[in-house]
Amino acid sequence: MDAHGDRIGLERRLTLWQATLYGLGVTIGAGIYVMVGVASARAGMQAPLAFLFAAGLMACTAASFAELAGRLPVAAGEAEYVRQAFGSNAMATAVGMLVVAIAIVSAAAISVGSIGYIAVFVPLPEPILITLVVASMGAIAMAGISEAVTMAAIMTVVEIGGLLLLISSGLISDDGPGNTLVTRLPELLPGSWSALVGIVSAVPLAVFAFIGFEGLSNIAEEVRDPKRTLPRAIFLTLILSTALYLGVLWISLTTLHHTELAASKAPLSLVFERLTGLSPRAMSVIAVVATLNGIIVQIIMASRVLYGLGRQGGLPEKLAQVNAKTRTPLFATGLTAALVLALALGLPLQRLADITAHLTLVVFALVNLSLVRIKARAEGGDGFRVPAWVPWAGFISCVAVTLSDGARLIFG
Repeated sequence: MDAHGDRIGLERRLTLWQATLYGLGVTIGAGIYVMVGVASARAGMQAPLAFLFAAGLMACTAASFAELAGRLPVAAGEAEYVRQAFGSNAMATAVGMLVVAIAIVSAAAISVGSIGYIAVFVPLPEPILITLVVASMGAIAMAGISEAVTMAAIMTVVEIGGLLLLISSGLISDDGPGNTLVTRLPELLPGSWSALVGIVSAVPLAVFAFIGFEGLSNIAEEVRDPKRTLPRAIFLTLILSTALYLGVLWISLTTLHHTELAASKAPLSLVFERLTGLSPRAMSVIAVVATLNGIIVQIIMASRVLYGLGRQGGLPEKLAQVNAKTRTPLFATGLTAALVLALALGLPLQRLADITAHLTLVVFALVNLSLVRIKARAEGGDGFRVPAWVPWAGFISCVAVTLSDGARLIFG
């Protein structure tokens, strides 16, 4: 509450490019720097196909989020979409808690994945490093949305620069694009049943790598002109991250054998060293920035969902309290950081990534189904709109991937 007794709310400060950089920060920080090794372990040379398939799968869901974010530009967006579609407060709260769980588990996964890069510079025990990382990123998230997102935007520019540096190093290497990168393209094609199984098993990890665009719906109350800004930011995030992922993956796989990538705790640093002959420390610095950025933005996203659910009455009102000075929900942010730390200290990276992907696909399926119901009731409006088949396609694809990966886990 302010001096007049009025509730203190969030402020619309973020522009299109700040929002896009926020989305890219979530996506890239949660993606390629951490996932290139484990995805290569599952799919080998076909890992780019898993990422391409995941990008196509995400496209329909991104379109659904783009329409819904314009229709209902509120914090805890996914929960509100479900509430509007199904008229159930309990269902909305459950979906909101799933979104919080996704962000928290994802931040924990990134925290664990960052340690391989950080340990290059700070040789401390892993639990201590994880604790320091999560605590400091939580403090930044509490400082203020403009300050936190500005810092995240700067870090995002650095991490994108690192990926572009890696891609350019591969293009100008002795083998060059006219040789290795092109002549090895036939290796992308799966030549056996086991290769197809590997691609399918890597898709959930690729889905994890694309987590980010949907987070934009949860900062909707802090974005200027959300009906125009959010759809653009969502699609820019998906398109740019897909292009960067495919380039980095293919150069990595043509530089190192996929077993080397899988075995490394700092895979992109190893690729950079092999390509350039230079110390891997430069790429490790960029990877540290990328992963730390991913942690910050996931903490911000989870705390904003808790804030939204608290304000909507689904969770205790204390979570909706906004500090008058920082204009951030301090209690919600602190609780988020504490839960991230507990998971990061307790579970390995690959397990955290799998959990995140499966929870995400469940939420995406529900969001797509929500848009189906909302469009059936009211098609009109002046914002971004998608054809009626798009949310159905998003729903079916999310369910299909969830079931296929479940079958893989059950039957091996």
